[in-house]
Amino acid sequence: MEAIDRTTLWTVIILLGLGSFGLRFVFTGLIGDRALPPWLLRHLRYTAVAILPALVTPLVIWPAGTGGQFDAPRVIAALVTLSVGYFTKNVLAAIISGAASLYGFLYLLG
Repeated sequence: MEAIDRTTLWTVIILLGLGSFGLRFVFTGLIGDRALPPWLLRHLRYTAVAILPALVTPLVIWPAGTGGQFDAPRVIAALVTLSVGYFTKNVLAAIISGAASLYGFLYLLG
């Protein structure tokens, strides 16, 4: 495996840092003291709801722990979490039930 050149590494780190700063500065520095339009506030309300499934879905569909193979306990745990969250509207109950079902099915199904 070839090591990455230090200049390339630091260039990428600095550019990513500047990009991250720029995105945050737009909201806090440029428009931080102004009221945002209602349509934008309505869309920003769904950001967390969209990001969490985007982070979790690859771990369910292609789990690294199984080398990318289908894993029934993870799919069952995802379905339990989704069901509990949908019916109870309680994030904590969904997370706890999903974690319990994942560990339970990993124990039962190996």
